[in-house]
Amino acid sequence: MLLYDNPLSGNCFKVRLLFSLLGIEYERREVDVFDRSDRPEILGGLNPGLRVPTLVLDDGRPLAESDAILVYFAEGTEYLPEDRYARAQVLQWMFFEQYNHEPNVAVLRFWAEAGIEGDPREVATKLAGGYRALEAMERHLEGREFFVGGSATVADLALYVYTHVAHEGGFEMGRFGAIEEWMGRIRALPGYVSITA
Repeated sequence: MLLYDNPLSGNCFKVRLLFSLLGIEYERREVDVFDRSDRPEILGGLNPGLRVPTLVLDDGRPLAESDAILVYFAEGTEYLPEDRYARAQVLQWMFFEQYNHEPNVAVLRFWAEAGIEGDPREVATKLAGGYRALEAMERHLEGREFFVGGSATVADLALYVYTHVAHEGGFEMGRFGAIEEWMGRIRALPGYVSITA
């Protein structure tokens, strides 16, 4: 398999992390996240959104969008529950991550990494949205070890990747004790790799 990837991207890290936890071998091809001018020629026939991660399966079929890739490979493993309601809860948190968390937390981190100085009003809006998402996570994790059930699922992986680097986007994480403990449990998973691995 071939993963079109970028080491800065948390969405790409989701896939790399799950692959490491499951012991799945793959090749990586780095795609620039700053200069996107060659995206049509690299990804045009594989992913209409021209985004990373994009995966090419061994049989040549492409698969895009990080959470779709997670669900595809988690099928039949401990990272995706068989129970219908538990599975829906996993999806609920994955949708939350893409709709409430990532557009705020990840964007501010990306701007910081890229040296982009956002409009102060937009930065304030994204900080407020990010804190709302983190506060929701904190409330949910109080008294729980993971987001759904008693073990890590792809919901945890999806939420972990940008949460553990949220401080790079200006978020003060010291106030989120339950999140900090949960992140420690993710880092303790056998096969865990860092975002820079």
